[in-house]
Amino acid sequence: MSSFDELDAFEGASLSARAMQARPSPYLDGLNPAQREAVETLDGPVLMLAGAGTGKTKALTARVVHLLNTGRARPNEILAVTFTNKAAREMKSRISGMLGQTVEGMPWLGTFHSICVKLLRRHAELVGLKSNFTILDSDDQLRLLKQLVQAANIDDKRWPARMLAGIIDNWKNRALTPDRIPAADAGAYNHRGPELYALYQARLKELNAVDFGDLLLHVVQIFQTHPDVLEQYQRWFRYILVDEYQDTNVAQYLWLRLLASAHRNICCVGDDDQSIYGWRGAEVGNILRFEKDFEGAHVVRLEQNYRSTPHILAAAGGVIRGNASRLGKELWTEAQEGEKVRLIGHWDGEEEARWVGEEIESMQGGTRGMRPFSLDEMAILVRASHQMRAFEDRFLTIGLPYRVIGGPRFYERMEIRDAMAYFRLVVSPSDDLAFERIVNTPKRGLGDKAQQIIQKIARENGVSLLDGAALAVEQGALKGKGAKALAQLVVDLARWGRMTGDKDLTHMELAEIVLDESGYTAMWQNDKTPEAPGRLENLKELVKALEGFENLQGFLEHVSLVMDNESDEAGAKVSIMTLHAAKGLEFPAVFLPGWEDGLFPSQRSMDESGVKGLEEERRLAYVGITRAEEVCTISFAGNRRVFGQWQSQLPSRFVDELPEDHVEVLTPPGLYGGGYGAAATGMGGLNSTLESAAAEANVYNSPGWKRLQERQSQRPVSQPRESRTQVIDLDAVSSHMVGERVFHQKFGYGAITAIEGDKLEVDFEKAGPKKVVARFIVAADDVPF
Repeated sequence: MSSFDELDAFEGASLSARAMQARPSPYLDGLNPAQREAVETLDGPVLMLAGAGTGKTKALTARVVHLLNTGRARPNEILAVTFTNKAAREMKSRISGMLGQTVEGMPWLGTFHSICVKLLRRHAELVGLKSNFTILDSDDQLRLLKQLVQAANIDDKRWPARMLAGIIDNWKNRALTPDRIPAADAGAYNHRGPELYALYQARLKELNAVDFGDLLLHVVQIFQTHPDVLEQYQRWFRYILVDEYQDTNVAQYLWLRLLASAHRNICCVGDDDQSIYGWRGAEVGNILRFEKDFEGAHVVRLEQNYRSTPHILAAAGGVIRGNASRLGKELWTEAQEGEKVRLIGHWDGEEEARWVGEEIESMQGGTRGMRPFSLDEMAILVRASHQMRAFEDRFLTIGLPYRVIGGPRFYERMEIRDAMAYFRLVVSPSDDLAFERIVNTPKRGLGDKAQQIIQKIARENGVSLLDGAALAVEQGALKGKGAKALAQLVVDLARWGRMTGDKDLTHMELAEIVLDESGYTAMWQNDKTPEAPGRLENLKELVKALEGFENLQGFLEHVSLVMDNESDEAGAKVSIMTLHAAKGLEFPAVFLPGWEDGLFPSQRSMDESGVKGLEEERRLAYVGITRAEEVCTISFAGNRRVFGQWQSQLPSRFVDELPEDHVEVLTPPGLYGGGYGAAATGMGGLNSTLESAAAEANVYNSPGWKRLQERQSQRPVSQPRESRTQVIDLDAVSSHMVGERVFHQKFGYGAITAIEGDKLEVDFEKAGPKKVVARFIVAADDVPF
């Protein structure tokens, strides 16, 4: 709409309104047609369906400025809601820049929680609180719930208070008060959940306190039960803007609908294809049904991407089209084609980490015609945090600087430090720092006072804390459960120490015994927070890392040395993070490893949520691909160690959903040597090498992989070269015998000692006894060298 059109629309308006409308609007000049349409459509409900990298923040802030510049609303009449304080600060900064002055008088621009705190303090008495109420943090909340659980005579080991906290938080995200818990949820927490929820809310009121979930829940209650209060804010908030609408939960959704139900001037910005926080209560259905909730809504699709190349956008689009529950849009860009999305398979996870490390070093100097990339321009995005360990170990070994975003580095994680402290005590009983870390982890009833007694006895006798603990037990210096638990810990540590000399026990098995018998593994198994499964996976990954060392001592020395050499100096570093942490970020070059069914998509997500979980995993894949600006590399491994055993992995179903015309298959590293084919010499020899690796690893047989092979084989080959690797058909090796000499790619030569179904026990010449799956070994006579 031109400025003359706008004046015509205001023919009957006041002089001041027409003068406001006639003011210059330079902030509209840099907008594309779709962005401008979203900014200028001010009346009624608007859904700004903004794809990845389409400039939605620019459009959202321009809309706020347009409301102010045209006089449609004063600063205090605009409610602008974000999900993070960082996003709120960014919006204020951009608005100031567009207006050319500091934004003043916008009290209602902030996060859901920060705005609801203001509202609740004004009307606290309507929900039985005083205006000076306290907001409990998660630790205070957990402490209060533990008191209620104990008072109800519930076994908190079987039914931990942390589990109850998660259940209550879920109910509050769904705007459910204790008297409205549905019958389907009545069995929660051993059928005591609704009762304890009511007791918890009553106790909070006695303390004049709320938790974070209450901030929204109480305000929704006030609006639902006090129409006069709701009407007041409906008049105040003439225009409502919401960022990241696809991430709203039920309580946030109800809050927004109540406020917008009168004037309906609500603009929601979001992308249904980037809704990846279902495990946090986000409901993608909120954005999917926007047009039904607000009849006559105007939907504007922002589809011009300013971030990625056409090949990357096409690959992301091909994957996300597999979702049935989406509104649909097609991203496009004016950028040049650039590199195709690169796809490569590896023998195992360690090989994947080695290749990525070498490729990063190669890309620093420019490779295959690409420009050189600095380390800051490259990122590795993993589905689960335990995947980081292989990359961190490799980068530390080769001296490649890296940073972990969204969490500590692998060996700095709490659960890893705890486990390492146990291992240190087993190897060196005089390690007092390790003893202090684990003596009451998991809880053994040994508080500060008990630990002070142990320290005093150790000092008086000039011995280590562990020996001091033994003396404290012997002298009866401690009483009750704590004394009994300490006695058991002393006995266990001594026994584990003796087991280090057991030749029939590997140090990996010993590590698992220590973590299990100490109760540390069970502690995280009983923990029902969202972080607990990841911590358990990290512990399994730690045990897996031990395999590369002769004993616990060697492993502990290795970790100490590499961590000591790692400096925190400024400088370029590769970024490593989870896909969830990467949302909102972008990098010129992105590596997406571990695309295997069960890992990505996550088996847990599919088991717990079925099709809904699979679709969220697919959205996560879309988010990962669209983080890349110039180069996107997807990889998977044919074998990974799962629960201590090597298992064959199938490529992720998302790999087969990639559009073939936009994907380049890189030659996997030769199983018995050989180069990287396409990565090193163009397309020469690619097909023969692929066939060889496929037959040997038995993992490159998915339909999509075969189609990609066929397309590559049809291309002209400029420099054909012979494959030095003989094809071994593993499917033809159908039976084995005890005593047979065999070969395994990772463990080398060995002899079969026992057979159970397709599981073989093999005594390897260098690696010792191992249990392997039959299809991963070949008869020694069949090895081509």
